Amino acid sequence: MAKFEISVRKNGEFQFNLKASNGEVILTSEGYTTKAACLNGVESVKKNAVNEERFDKLVAKNGKPYFNLKATNGQIIGQSQMYASERNRNNGIVSVMKNAPVAVVVEV
Repeated sequence: MAKFEISVRKNGEFQFNLKASNGEVILTSEGYTTKAACLNGVESVKKNAVNEERFDKLVAKNGKPYFNLKATNGQIIGQSQMYASERNRNNGIVSVMKNAPVAVVVEV
């Protein structure tokens, strides 16, 4: 089952990783100053992930494709890993769209 794993960074900020059922990280959040703000970020991902228009398909300076998920206000609420191909990146978007709305939240 897919899950949002909430953790605390070394600098004390909270973050989440959305993991697919195979354990692969498919989306990572920014740092949040409070746990409540991090949980709000999770809810925003669940809400926005169902809309393909919220995904920005991008290419890094090193040529690797990745994507950002944005909220309705344009703020980035999650970023993917770097992918080997555009096809893999597009599969990553499909995975977030499928998994985020039903993922459970756990603290690690």
